[in-house]
Amino acid sequence: MMESTEARSGSVGEVARLFFRLGCVAFGGPAAHIAMMEDEFVTRRKWMTREHFLDLIGATNLIPGPNSTEMTMHVGFERAGWRGLFAAGASFILPAATITGILGWLYVKYGTLPDVEPFLVGIKPAVLAVIAGALWKLTKKAVKGWRTAAVGLGALIAIALGVSEISAMILGGIVGMLFIRLSEPRFDGGDSASSAKRGEPESPLRKGFLFPIVAGGVATGVAVGTVSLWKLGLFFLKVGAILYGSGYVLFAFLEGDLVNTYGWLTNEQLVDAIAIGQFTPGPVLSTATFIGYVLAGWQGAVVATVAIFLPSFFFVLVLNPIIPKLRRSVWMGAFLDAVNVAAVALMVWVSYRLGVATLTDWTAWLILVLAAIALFRFKLNAAWIVLGGALVGVVLTLLSV
Repeated sequence: MMESTEARSGSVGEVARLFFRLGCVAFGGPAAHIAMMEDEFVTRRKWMTREHFLDLIGATNLIPGPNSTEMTMHVGFERAGWRGLFAAGASFILPAATITGILGWLYVKYGTLPDVEPFLVGIKPAVLAVIAGALWKLTKKAVKGWRTAAVGLGALIAIALGVSEISAMILGGIVGMLFIRLSEPRFDGGDSASSAKRGEPESPLRKGFLFPIVAGGVATGVAVGTVSLWKLGLFFLKVGAILYGSGYVLFAFLEGDLVNTYGWLTNEQLVDAIAIGQFTPGPVLSTATFIGYVLAGWQGAVVATVAIFLPSFFFVLVLNPIIPKLRRSVWMGAFLDAVNVAAVALMVWVSYRLGVATLTDWTAWLILVLAAIALFRFKLNAAWIVLGGALVGVVLTLLSV
């Protein structure tokens, strides 16, 4: 499985084109992004097996950085080698960074942004349907018997009780590995042995989410160009190298340094930055692009974006070739099985939280049902489902006015 000619037979151009398209429609956070990748590259294009895709998800949850962006790099590496890794990651990041940079320019120049709520009304329920479709397929592959089912249930309970994501992944992997192996009769059967032989919830933002931002909000903050590019780059390089977890963690991390320690931003500006990162497609870490522009113009936007994502390229480049070797080990195969099912449990919990926050009226339920029919009955591509949800959301909003 390591570097077969068939697995690496794709071109860099093909990888760049497909991930750029994905980056343009990848709304909904990491769970939605991963669901779209599963649909596009496992189900439709069959670039890799679902089991190996699960291994990549599990391993990605154990390293710092944006999980879904790192998954694009893994898939690109599997398809076109190290060049595909860089092409996939950069192409996925580019749409979000470009849109966020433009919004940053508007924010600094005018202090206001257009109302995007009608689009979000339809996107969020459609994304839920896409996630549900991927979860159904990934769960069937991750749960290989009663042992892995028990590990997944334990991880789900731990996450629901407030255990952090990375703690749930690591503890789930270690405890699950021991449980899977030690509960196997004579250590010669069970879930992992056979596999070894084979091979956003409501964010911490102001209620109502967003727009328009109060005019003149940026006037009370740091003026563009007053922060050194070196300091800006080193700060976001540190964030990209050590950040685990969701948007909640990113918000707390940036608030601690940018607002409280350095005084580069006000709390209001930071909340606006996080909101814009979550509205745009692609990774929420594109928030760095917005902050970089506010603090140091277009140069700052470029430096901040490159710095926060650069560690992920390195981590994936080192990690990807190791995963097949881990899978071939009986004990480490059990560890991967446990981490994989814990990762699926995390996606289930995130989807539940997103569903509670999203399905609050009949229009959201209607869009969810229509998206589910399009996905399960007509097998439409996830990208079209998300775009269709956005259009239906706009139409329903206009009709209700």
